[in-house]
Amino acid sequence: MSHYHWHRGLAERKAEKAASFNDAISYSEKRIACLEKLPVSEDLQKKIIDSRVRLGLYMTQLGRLAKAKETVEPIIDLAVKRNYRRRLAQIYTIVGAYYNSVEEDFSEAIKYLGEARKLSEESNDTVSLLLSTYWMGLTLAWNCEFDSALYHLEKALEINVAANSLWGISTLKTTIAIDVYHLQGKVGLSYQTTDEALRIAEESGDMYSKAMAYSIHGYSWYRKGFLEEAEAYSLKGVDCCERINFDSWLALANLFLAETYFDKGEYQKSRDCYHKQFSLAERGKFWPWLMNLGKIGFARAKVMNNERDIDLQSLYDVEDGNKLKAFEGWMLRYIGEILLNIDDQHVNEAEDWVKKAIKADEKNGTRFNLGQDYALYAELFKRKGDQSKAKENLNKAIEIMKECGADGWVKKYEKELAALH
Repeated sequence: MSHYHWHRGLAERKAEKAASFNDAISYSEKRIACLEKLPVSEDLQKKIIDSRVRLGLYMTQLGRLAKAKETVEPIIDLAVKRNYRRRLAQIYTIVGAYYNSVEEDFSEAIKYLGEARKLSEESNDTVSLLLSTYWMGLTLAWNCEFDSALYHLEKALEINVAANSLWGISTLKTTIAIDVYHLQGKVGLSYQTTDEALRIAEESGDMYSKAMAYSIHGYSWYRKGFLEEAEAYSLKGVDCCERINFDSWLALANLFLAETYFDKGEYQKSRDCYHKQFSLAERGKFWPWLMNLGKIGFARAKVMNNERDIDLQSLYDVEDGNKLKAFEGWMLRYIGEILLNIDDQHVNEAEDWVKKAIKADEKNGTRFNLGQDYALYAELFKRKGDQSKAKENLNKAIEIMKECGADGWVKKYEKELAALH
């Protein structure tokens, strides 16, 4: 029996090393089922803790955070009683990740992740330190504490570099690009980072890091304002995600495609991608912000596709339920755009929402989104026939997009400015 478990564990570790988390999950589940049928002993309890924590970590890597928390819950008390510090650090990381990504409870996430970091430092365990530091960085980024977030994510990157883990280096670079540089609006820096991440993912050859890198590199092209390239890379990201059932990133890649298609004027395609985005997030019980942004985006694409059966109150409720600063202005702008385009009766209301978006993005330091807010505000004044205000806001959008390094958007807005008389 022990010989069988050793083989099972070896297969699991090989799958993990190749970043093939679906295989690792399958091995882990079988291993746990076998272990939990055996007579209870001290040694067996330790093996069960180890196996459940490993399974929880694999699930976390694929964004299955509610499942991951369910997996480790039965062994928390046992790990505390045994003072099993290394595994406790990993358990608290899983629970902290759950509070960040499912409950969107910033203070609970920080509490658990802080405890996880402390324990991993005490037990001198590199894996626990890497994971707790990574999730701490992600949590801080979504609260728009970008400098602290970057500090933590770069520490996690250093650990991967020291271990020469190519897929780990690539995924950390994509995370820094999407959750710090993109949100801050540092488009040039995010493009450079995702370009490196993609090169390293190709060298690594694993589908996991390629799924992340292609998706995010597509979004880097979108934010630079090159929509054809954005579509091509995002579609490759979607394909990689589908091949390994990486639903959380498949939802994200669909958001990137939805925005790209929207700005290409392909509203039916945009609508379909938004629908896929929020359906995946809803079904997988991860990232409520992604589900909610998708629902509002879906309505936005429908309106532009001349489908006017929109329940505005339900959209206001969705936005009102948002708990994360990083996505606040984004949702507010989407609603402003819906109100501006749904009919001629909601223009003043649209202006209120656009103003709220500008205020949120200024306060949160989300600069690229702020540039898009001002461009939308310019469009609103154009509709009202106020050319001077339209010019003023387009000039603000151009100035911000130049500062971000979003060359394609600068060109687009300069053309729109030249067309105003």
